[in-house]
Order: sequence, then structure tokens, then C-alpha cells
Amino acid sequence: MDCIFCKIAKKEISSKIIAETKKSIAFLDAFPLSRGHTLVIPKCHYEKVQDMTDMDSTDLFNTVHKVISKVDKLTGATLLAIHNGKDSGQEIPHVHVHLIPRQSSDQAGPVHSMFKDRPKLSDVELDELSAKIKSS
Repeated sequence: MDCIFCKIAKKEISSKIIAETKKSIAFLDAFPLSRGHTLVIPKCHYEKVQDMTDMDSTDLFNTVHKVISKVDKLTGATLLAIHNGKDSGQEIPHVHVHLIPRQSSDQAGPVHSMFKDRPKLSDVELDELSAKIKSS
């Protein structure tokens, strides 16, 4: 497998490591969206969050919890983002959590600004959607 994040986890590629456990690693993004943009990844290769074992998921999000408070000190606000699969915008098919320091002057806007053609759903449609998600 030729996964850049697996190579970072194995330390075959150098990175600016912020924190590390037996199962996850946090490091500065090589192509940051803001100063302090950090990625947190599981050391095992998983493409999507739901593919992860409970143990690896717990460790990953415990690491996110510890690191986000450090990143948040840079600006006082941090965007937490996960692209879960190619169609969601995931560019590297390895689970990774973005911790992106934000400030009002960055003009990035809220997550809702990413979507230009948002659906307008009726209460009936919301009920149907909720039932569908619950039952799957």
C-alpha cells in the first residue's frame, strides 16, 4: 500500500509530530489552511471512520480530545473536520481528523457556507429520513 499517512505513522516520512500514542499520531499538516493546522490519524490504515475497531476509534478520539485544547490556544477557536470517503472530499483514503485554528478574519465561514444547493426538507421528509437512518 502506498499511503502517505501510513508512511508518516511508520516514520518512513518525517513529520512535525504534536502527540503520539500506540495507536494514533497527531502532526502538523504539510499544506496547512491556517497556522497550527493539525491532523490526527490512526496508525492502522482505515479508509472510513466506521471501518475502525472500537479500540482504535477510542484512541483516535482521545488523542483528538487532548490535542484540540493545545491547538485551540493558538486562536481560541478550532474547526474539527473529518471527510469520510472520497465523495465527502477525502483526498487521502486514510481516516484523518483536521484540527484547524480559526479566527473571524480568515473569511472561511461556517460549514453551511460550503453547500450552495442545500435541500429544503419538509417535516414529513425529515421524519422519513430520520426513520431511514435509524433503521439502517
